[in-house]
Amino acid sequence: MKYPLSPDVKPEFCTSGTFMRLPTENPNAKLAIIGLPFDTAASYRVGARFAPQSIRQSSMTLFPYNPIQKVYPFDETNAIDVGDVSVIPNNIHRSYELMEKAISDLMKKGIVTIGLGGDHSVTLASLRAAAKIYGPLALIHFDSHTDTWDTYYDEKYWHGSPFIRAYEEGLLKPSKVFQIGIRGTLNHPGDVEESRSKLGFHVITTQDLMEKGFTSILQKMREKIGQTPCFLSFDIDFVDPSCAPGTGTLEVGGFSSRETLQMVRSLTEFRFVGFDLVEVLPPYDTTQITSLLAATLVYEFASLAALEAKNKHKPQVNKSVLSPYKKQ
Repeated sequence: MKYPLSPDVKPEFCTSGTFMRLPTENPNAKLAIIGLPFDTAASYRVGARFAPQSIRQSSMTLFPYNPIQKVYPFDETNAIDVGDVSVIPNNIHRSYELMEKAISDLMKKGIVTIGLGGDHSVTLASLRAAAKIYGPLALIHFDSHTDTWDTYYDEKYWHGSPFIRAYEEGLLKPSKVFQIGIRGTLNHPGDVEESRSKLGFHVITTQDLMEKGFTSILQKMREKIGQTPCFLSFDIDFVDPSCAPGTGTLEVGGFSSRETLQMVRSLTEFRFVGFDLVEVLPPYDTTQITSLLAATLVYEFASLAALEAKNKHKPQVNKSVLSPYKKQ
């Protein structure tokens, strides 16, 4: 029998606790869901520690076949859900070590990971793990903020700094980093421009996206990134609060869930080695629409990975790369 079990085989409310009732082990796994429930690097609202289980619960209403991509995302990848990393609240560096090891252990086996955050600080652990195995990475980053702010309350490690830390540690190829959907008010006039001028990232604001259209941005990403191992990080506040109210730093003027899904579904032909979905806060998601959108996006990430597996374009581990980043 195919897995995961669809709701017409077993009721949605009869859950095993995993994403779409995925098994926790499979020797042929090419894809793994992993919970990263760390949220004490957030600057305002907290609660993203509860997101992995909320996203898993919302996934129960999804069916196993993706008619847009024409794949069974979890069958094609023999996907598993390995549960949550036992992070340590308020100890970001120890939590980074635990998350990095768990993700690295999966990636060493050639498994593509999908991390369920957690606040956006958790992405640094995933990038460390991936870069250690694949070398410096390309990055596609959906967000309303660049998350390249150096310090906050004199702290260098928080959910607004993962990508400047990743840049400093040599985890990324700056010319192959695309930050998409940036909008909202700023502390200083140069906050966005510094990502372009100092770090060398491609920053596409919401206004840019509205004027140019996603098709032109996608073409540029394909030209610049090519087949470089790529990580996709998705902050749910990329989406307008009307469609995703359960998040920590709300920014109005974003994209609808339909528009967002269209963009994500178009990200074929990239060599993804990992994904994450962050900043879902279930305590502020009373109708569960944010968690449902998050679960659907994870499903779409899995579909992109399944297309890779189906076409036999497997990410190749760069064994010559030992540690491309400097210890801070």
